[in-house]
Amino acid sequence: MKAETIKTLGELKKSGYQSQSIKDELRNNLREKISKGETVFQGVHGYEDSVIPELERAILSRHNINLLGLRGQAKTRLARLMVNLLDEWMPIVAGSEINDDPLQPISRYAKDLITEQGDNTPIEWIHRSERFFEKLATPDVTVADLIGDVDPIKAANLKLSYADDRVIHFGMIPRANRCIFVINELPDLQARIQVALFNILQEGDIQIRGFKVRLALDMQFIFTANPEDYTNRGSIVTPLKDRIGSQILTHYPESIEIARTITEQESNLDSRQSNLVHVPSLAKDLLEQISFEARESEYVDAKSGVSARLSITAFENLLSTAERRALKTGAEKTTLRLSDFMGIIPAITGKVELVYEGEQEGAGAVAQHLIGDAIKTFFSLYFPKIEKLEKQEEKSPYKDTIDWFFNESGFELLDDATDAEYKQQLDSIIPLRALIAKYQPDVAPEDIYFMKEFVLWGLVEYNKLSKDRIVKGYQFNDLYGSYIRKL
Repeated sequence: MKAETIKTLGELKKSGYQSQSIKDELRNNLREKISKGETVFQGVHGYEDSVIPELERAILSRHNINLLGLRGQAKTRLARLMVNLLDEWMPIVAGSEINDDPLQPISRYAKDLITEQGDNTPIEWIHRSERFFEKLATPDVTVADLIGDVDPIKAANLKLSYADDRVIHFGMIPRANRCIFVINELPDLQARIQVALFNILQEGDIQIRGFKVRLALDMQFIFTANPEDYTNRGSIVTPLKDRIGSQILTHYPESIEIARTITEQESNLDSRQSNLVHVPSLAKDLLEQISFEARESEYVDAKSGVSARLSITAFENLLSTAERRALKTGAEKTTLRLSDFMGIIPAITGKVELVYEGEQEGAGAVAQHLIGDAIKTFFSLYFPKIEKLEKQEEKSPYKDTIDWFFNESGFELLDDATDAEYKQQLDSIIPLRALIAKYQPDVAPEDIYFMKEFVLWGLVEYNKLSKDRIVKGYQFNDLYGSYIRKL
């Protein structure tokens, strides 16, 4: 018998339906998925051997869970994906505010209705998508918001004492009975509000204005917290931590490949952007490396973390920068340029918390430092390493390129140059052809010009060339020749 055809308590009993707690429901469905080799947390990358096994163990153990980690580590996404472990449909007593189980009612309303109507008690069905509740903890959250309060108007109309549970206006937690309830940023919740959760987590009691109401709530609690919040705004009170079964530490992607997968999955791109702009693989790697550099930077507060959203929004900005140039020049197709990376600076400055030294440098300057550091890191992976001290008798592989800049002056790459003008400018640096042919012979033809520009920016980072911002682009020079010419 299909769920939607069962309309009464009597039909539900005849169907053989058996009640189970939400923790057992999650546990049983997880056991089945693991046995079948199904992916439980679809779309979460980099946690396959760390966070997800711990989370699955916590669910099998029927624990309430605290996901502890820095910003942008998919904590809330993991919690939301747990909905897929619930049964597709769940029966409740029709009209119940707190999702009463028809076979095990807990509210006065449901008990009275079943006593009055027996097997004719009407039944409703709730889809699992409606069994997820989420609350962001803020300092203004009250006990009444979460648990409930006495409704004096209801008490007066019904002529009931405040001790009668029929005068209660239920808060978010009782209304999420038999559901997953997530409290984000738990340390932001005032200590006295955290205390109100003690009995709900352990004994199932709720107490409103001194009146004890026995409600055996059936909940799966998931909390998220950022370690940095412990010092900035508050902390998780110790007795509450003691009542949370499993605390699971999340982390950032540990490799460029995983970070790229996340960025490509989460980026909100217009299909016209993807069709218009070709993005070299090296450009995608450089973009992800910026986040890795930021997490190690002396200018960035490591305790605050650097969200994965930095790479996502930066990638969107990167394509928009190339798209804007193509629209202005009338190009039907364009390739991303390294100079387009200057367009991602607004995405970086809003995503990093700076320490004192970083504030002194300025957010924009720090962003440019991070881009430069990413280029410097990857340069040595593609071309011979540039040593600080070079032997005089050995010819540097970059000598011809550097000499070209010594003999030429004012080489410019303009932001809005057409693709033809851009390529013509880079092709004029004859030694670049031989350098790339020798050390990157397999580079794709469509990526050649990005690689040429990459060499120039890399030589700048290693202090072999100079780069200056002009009104509409960048000017590259050798380090000393320009000064000699001025003399």
